[in-house]
Amino acid sequence: MSAAGLVLAACSTDEPDTASTDTDVEAPADEEPTDEEPTDEPTTEDEQASTDFAVAIESSGDPYADAKAAAHHVREGAKTLSGGVIAAAGFEGGVDDTATEIRAGLTGLLQEHVYLAGYAVDAAYSFGADSGEFELAAAALDENSVELADTVGSVAGDENREAFLELWRQHIGFFVDYAVATAGDDEEGKQQALDDLQGYTGDAGAFFEEITGGELPADAVTANLQMHIDTLAAAIDGFAAGDAGAFDSLKEAADHVVESAAILSGGIAAAIDADGATDSEASQFRSGLTASLQEHVYLAGIAVKTAYAEGADSPAFEAAAATLDRNSVELADGIGQVAGDDNRDAFLELWRQHIGFFVDYAVATAGGDEQAQVQAIDDLEGYTGDAGAFFEDVTGGELPADAVAESLRGHISTLAGAIDSLNAAING
Repeated sequence: MSAAGLVLAACSTDEPDTASTDTDVEAPADEEPTDEEPTDEPTTEDEQASTDFAVAIESSGDPYADAKAAAHHVREGAKTLSGGVIAAAGFEGGVDDTATEIRAGLTGLLQEHVYLAGYAVDAAYSFGADSGEFELAAAALDENSVELADTVGSVAGDENREAFLELWRQHIGFFVDYAVATAGDDEEGKQQALDDLQGYTGDAGAFFEEITGGELPADAVTANLQMHIDTLAAAIDGFAAGDAGAFDSLKEAADHVVESAAILSGGIAAAIDADGATDSEASQFRSGLTASLQEHVYLAGIAVKTAYAEGADSPAFEAAAATLDRNSVELADGIGQVAGDDNRDAFLELWRQHIGFFVDYAVATAGGDEQAQVQAIDDLEGYTGDAGAFFEDVTGGELPADAVAESLRGHISTLAGAIDSLNAAING
């Protein structure tokens, strides 16, 4: 099979089941309460530890699906949080205007595409392109492709949905070709992949110009997609070379497609005469918060994976952690723009603290230290109350503390579950 077919071949069906992407991953059956009479069978240590957690951990055993579930949870959380901030700040526009929904949706999906592509390339380099880990990463990436096609189809019809999905999967295959050639020092193969990607930009530009009735000119779309190719290819080069700067390069590629989402959503919203505006204050804030929170999840996953694979004292982990902290600072800056410098600094301190608790959980999980795992989750539960009080205060009650805390518990459940799955995949 050609390298271009590896990603698609890794998926079990042509249309992956995406029913679970909008809900939390279900806990393993043996962790759910039942009405059955207790048995005399001894409780395992893992089962006993799970009952002590202040927040239930939700893990499927698939680190890529679990990361995706954690990312989808914070995208919903971003809508809730931004709604309260927007109301408190008196921003023009609505949090759920059609135009705002389109921009936030494309922001999340396009950014996720970059990070899942990075996860897939890393899995191929770390475990091999014929490994189970790569198959799982490729399946998660293809689920994202189907979700993007569904979004396009919802405004442009089923026929255009299918055309987009074919084009999108094709360009992913060309990136796989590039990654394989890069790993093999095949300069001719790299150039062929880049040529193929260049051809894709023209096809995609023509596609978006047609479905938007000219609201998205082909040349503008093509130029934007060329930057997507340049930035993601640079990240692939970095991962292949073992360059610690690859984490920043991947973030740059993700930041670029957030800008792309603003351009594409503007043209699509104009073409369908959507209510609201993609450049309203409300739309910009929700999109920015969506990108920052989702990026937190994926960069946290990268940092944990790097710590497990390379060691917590390795230069690679230090670089991954630094990239994660850049995201924290950017998130705090966004809060500070509407809540002031004092609240910016208070938020950053709280946010870094909760990342530290996740690090504690990851270390304890790798070491099989159940008591430390429980303590880390207890610390994270305490954080939910502090963060809830913070947002209630800065929004003048528009975001009730209890509602914020409950949303953050879902974040803990899903991200800790992804950590569990990463530990199982890497440390056995």
